[in-house]
This record gives sequence, C-alpha cells and structure tokens, in this order.
Amino acid sequence: MRSLIQRVRPAAPPLPALLLVAAVAVLLVLAAHRSSFFDTTSAWSGARRPSRARNSAAAGGRVPKGCDLFRGEWVPDGRGGGAPYYTNRSCPHIQEHQNCLKYGRPHRGFLRWRWRPAGCDLPRFDAAAFLRSFRGRSLTFVGDSIARNHMQSLMCLLSKVEYPKDISKTPHSEFSTMLYESHNFTMAIFWSPFLVKANKSGDLWHLHLDEPDDAWLAGIAGFDYVVLSAANWFTRPSMFIEAGRVVGCHICLVPGVADLTLRYSQRMALRTALRALTGVFNGTVVLRTLSPTSHFEGGEWDKGGDCRRTRPYAANETRMAGLDLDMHTVQVEEFARAKVAAAGAAAARMVLMDATSAMLLRPDGHPSRYGHWANQNVTLYNDCVHWCLPGPIDVWNEMLFQILLPD
Repeated sequence: MRSLIQRVRPAAPPLPALLLVAAVAVLLVLAAHRSSFFDTTSAWSGARRPSRARNSAAAGGRVPKGCDLFRGEWVPDGRGGGAPYYTNRSCPHIQEHQNCLKYGRPHRGFLRWRWRPAGCDLPRFDAAAFLRSFRGRSLTFVGDSIARNHMQSLMCLLSKVEYPKDISKTPHSEFSTMLYESHNFTMAIFWSPFLVKANKSGDLWHLHLDEPDDAWLAGIAGFDYVVLSAANWFTRPSMFIEAGRVVGCHICLVPGVADLTLRYSQRMALRTALRALTGVFNGTVVLRTLSPTSHFEGGEWDKGGDCRRTRPYAANETRMAGLDLDMHTVQVEEFARAKVAAAGAAAARMVLMDATSAMLLRPDGHPSRYGHWANQNVTLYNDCVHWCLPGPIDVWNEMLFQILLPD
C-alpha cells in the first residue's frame, strides 16, 4: 500500500516554479490593495457589495463623560495601516468635485491622521454600531453644500454595512432622502444656505432675516435629529429685510442703505432658524459650527488662492482669527441663547457640535484642483472650502455619533 501511495502522489514542482508562483501571488495582492485604496479610475461601478463591519475595542466605543471632543490635535493614524474607511470605489455617494482620489490627488498622507481629543481617545467610526443605535430613527441635514459634504461622508461610512434606497420625493439632489431598509434608518438633506427665506435679484440676494425658510421648516416634521449649519453664503452681497422692509445690507453699495456687514445677517438668520426649531421641533437639534474659510493661501478664492499643504497644522501653529472667529462667535452666542429658550420651553434637545477648531488645523484636506481631470476645459476655482472624501470631514461623523448617543 505504501508503494501504491508513493506511485500516485504527484511529483513536487521544482523550486524555481514555486518561487514564480509566489511572486505572482504577491503582486496580485499588492495590485488589488492599491486599486482599492488609491483608485483613480471612474466612480464606483456598483459591482461590489458592502463588507461585514468588524467589531473591535477601538471602534464603536464611547468617550468618557466630560471629555471635550472638540479640543485636541491631529496625530498619525497607526491603526489599520492608516487606510481610510472607504474609497471612491466602495462608495457611490461622493460628489465629483470632492472625489480627490478619482482625480489623481498626488499626496495621500492627508488620509493618515486621526483626531485625538485632549484627555481621551475618539473611537473609530463603527458603521454597524451606528445603524444599530439609530434603528428606526431619522436624521436630516439642513444647510449648504458643506452640509451635503457632511451627509455624503456619513453615507460613505455606512456603505461598509449597507447601501441606502433613494426614496426622495423630488429629483433635485439638494432635497434627497435615503432609507437604510434593514435598519429602518432614514437620512435626508434640505438645501437652505441662508436658513431663512432668500431670493436673488440681479447681483444681490434679498434675505428675509425674520422668516425661516419653508424649504426645510416644513420638511423636518417627524425627524428625530436635525443637523443645522450655515456660514459661507453670508459673504455674498445681500439686502437685509425684516418685517417687510430693508434694514441694511452687506456690500450692496446702495445709497441710503447702511452696510451692517454679514455678521448681522448671519446672527439674525441663525437666531430666526433656532427660534423656529425650538418652537416646533421636539427632537435633537445639532448646530455644527462653521467649516473654516481661511485655508486659501497666495490669494483670495477668486484670485488664485490655493491650499497645497500636505499635512495638518500642529495645535500651536495657527489660531482662529478674522472672519472665522467672527462667524464662530456668532454661532456660539446664538446657540447659547437658543438653548436657554429651549430649556424654558422643555422642547428640543440642543447640542453644539463645535468642529471649527479641529478643522482649522486641516488645510491639507481640501480638493484644491483635484475635483476634475487636469486636462478638462473647465472654469473652476481651487476648492479650499469643501473636503475630500474620504478625508478629515469623516471625523465629523465620529463626533456626531458620540453626541447623538443617549446619556
């Protein structure tokens, strides 16, 4: 029997052949890893399904009570090889102008940093834990294109577990609604860059600072969580209207109309929006502070300014100043005012998501010129306002998960 077994056993392949096979296998693994991490081809093909999220002690946990999520520093991310949560191949929800990997951004180091709050560790985002925690709940974003940037980041993070069904009632992407069927979790966005009623006439916006925008106010009924944000659009030339009459403007150059500056319009619009929410909404209101406007270097946004840095600032390298400081101050003050009113009315739960300081340290995380192909004949300014996906903005959803968890 032993001799029979020896006769039918296949001969061992020569050593050179084994080495060749092993080398080919290694190359294939490396190629697959490179294509999934740094894909620069067209957007997601739809052929891949979400992988089952893995639980770990470093993901889905909760920060200690009393930890300030919003003060800290960016540190090198040594976990998981520093790989991002998702790529432009695994997530079909990335806005083209924020699809930095697809359009060949050469410096990938911006993906290898983690936000570390002072005094605690911020757990990595756990998509499965998020969907379990908010099963049967609904969340909506209200604001401008940075609110959309925020929502798309969350959709990409959740794509590790599930892709949503589009149940929007309108074809306009600014008012989209997504349903995660297996968890009965709904996510939506309402486009409202000023939060109040606004219309454009010629070069001027007309802002009705005492009238909340019905585009979102009428739509939030039934939602459990509202994430409110607005800042950048107030820099546009505008007329300010209250009680049906013009009370001032911002860069209108109209004789007899006082220039009250954008600080006035931002404050009054935010006050109106928060007052409306605390009066009719009984869920959780999250006010996210502004995304920095100050990352342009070498010129203004329309005069050649760009954001070419390849690593974050250290915590002591920069500080909030100028317009960023002014707008942030308005948001913090108006939030405090609204929270007092909400407590008196026993209505909405109010939470401040003070993300500005963390994002101020990330001038390296913007699309810059990598929101389109280099040889495309397009007229676009370097984008130092929105955020690459994947990118630093993903930390907003790590923060959001923590602050939405019940006490």
